[in-house]
Order: sequence, then structure tokens, then C-alpha cells
Amino acid sequence: MSSNLLHSDGHIAERQRWMAVLARAAGQLQEHAEALRDTEYQLLRPAEVGMSMVRGRLGGSGSLFNLGEMSVTRCVVRLADGRTGYSYVAGRDKLHAELAALADAHLQGADQQQWMTRLIVPLQTVQQAKQAALEAATATTQVEFFTLVRGES
Repeated sequence: MSSNLLHSDGHIAERQRWMAVLARAAGQLQEHAEALRDTEYQLLRPAEVGMSMVRGRLGGSGSLFNLGEMSVTRCVVRLADGRTGYSYVAGRDKLHAELAALADAHLQGADQQQWMTRLIVPLQTVQQAKQAALEAATATTQVEFFTLVRGES
């Protein structure tokens, strides 16, 4: 996640980072499902699919425009101790949304470092490796343009 999009409050920025990792984790969270569900919790907002407008910028930094809509699944859970976890994930995967919300709730507790070490850091490492591989693969197709300057006449 780009650092210029993060909140100025360090705690909020850290939560933004782990929520971004969880949102991109998809099927990778299923191997942690048993540990995430190993506590009493209730679904405040069961996983539900909706739509969200995707916006773009002309030239990457110009005027905003509506690109189109995409499916988004959200979920809100509350652990027995009162911690509340939220998730918004791209697509229609209700299990992913529920597990991400559970992970968010667990990460807000006293055992945060344990969850960071065994869940977020490994997921982030895999995601960064995939991103690096994608960037390396697309770098070979990059075309560099240059302009020839004419001499003055």
C-alpha cells in the first residue's frame, strides 16, 4: 500500500496495512480458518455481496472519472471480548470476507504480535514476491520512447 495513502496516526496506518494484506489474501486465509475461528464470535453483519464504483484519474493524476462497478463483499464480526473486526474484499468470496474480519478483530488484541508473525508477515511476503514477479515480467515489455531533437535552421 502506498505510504501517501496511509493515515498520519501510526496505529491507524498499521491497521490499514494489515487490512490491505488481508483483503488481497483470498484463498490463503483458508489455511488459517481453524485458528481464526477458535474463539467465540458473532456476525454483526454477515458477509454480503454488493457493488462499489471504481474511479480513475485521467493520466493517473488528472480529473476523476467513473470507470465502472465491481463486486465487493463486506463482513463485520465481534469477538466475545468486544473487539470488532471489519473487512471489505474485492469479489464475491463470503468466506474470505468473514476470515479477514476475524483476523482484523484478532489483530486488535493483546496477542497482536503473534498474529502479525504467523499470519500477516507470511501473507505479505508471498504478496510482495508475486508483485515483484509480475513487475519483472511486465518490465520486459516496457517500451521507452525518446525524441530526436532537430538542429536549428
